[in-house]
Amino acid sequence: MKREIRKITDIPDTGGLIDRTTDKLILVSHHLCPYVQRAAISLAEKGVPFERITIDLANKPAWFKAISPLGKVPLLRVRQNGQETVIFESAVILEFLEETEANPLHPADPYARARHRAWIEFGSAILNAIGRFYSAAGEAAFRAESEGLAAMFHRIETELADRTTQGPWFAGERLSLVDTVYGPIFRYFDVFDRISDFGILSGKPLVRAWRKALSERQSVRDAVASDYPQRLHAFLQAKGSHLSELILRSDQATSLPLARSA
Repeated sequence: MKREIRKITDIPDTGGLIDRTTDKLILVSHHLCPYVQRAAISLAEKGVPFERITIDLANKPAWFKAISPLGKVPLLRVRQNGQETVIFESAVILEFLEETEANPLHPADPYARARHRAWIEFGSAILNAIGRFYSAAGEAAFRAESEGLAAMFHRIETELADRTTQGPWFAGERLSLVDTVYGPIFRYFDVFDRISDFGILSGKPLVRAWRKALSERQSVRDAVASDYPQRLHAFLQAKGSHLSELILRSDQATSLPLARSA
């Protein structure tokens, strides 16, 4: 739910947003941002209570501009001992939570941890590729981006095949920060699949099984509001891209009345 808040220093001790007697985490969000979802999933998996405030990035509140150096979400506002620290950039937020909260999601082994961090970065590259995919202006560019995405997921399929332990998650039996990153990635395909079968995940059974496991995880499901699919559909439709044209055709086809049988 969208809420407007005042600067923390302006909030009274009683009835305000912050309880000054305890630490408080506030996740500043946007309805569609996959990077926000990473933080929300991590917080949920760690069992950390937090408040979530959703803003309109097209009409950024003044208080947000004042505390967000990059003008982006997520932000994590951390209130401790009467002081507030604002942490920005999702990767930094995830690492901060690893360092300050229980139930670590990173592996303990430094080599495995470095590998996980690398695949988190690869997940960010996939998100950039997804952005190019749904923004491609023409069919040729659209097909090229589709093929590029398919190749990236092929690399992941190979990585999953090389796991030394079996299980539903990236690392096998234990959910990790890598999973918190790819849950929001796969969520895009829930909407893409309603438009058409683009074949990006075809022939990748391990990736598809991972996607299914993440879609059923409560923390992943709860990372977005119930109207997320409708919001993403409207966002994609308004892009003016090749995918927008495909959405229009798909919507028109599904809205056609059924022919009556004689």
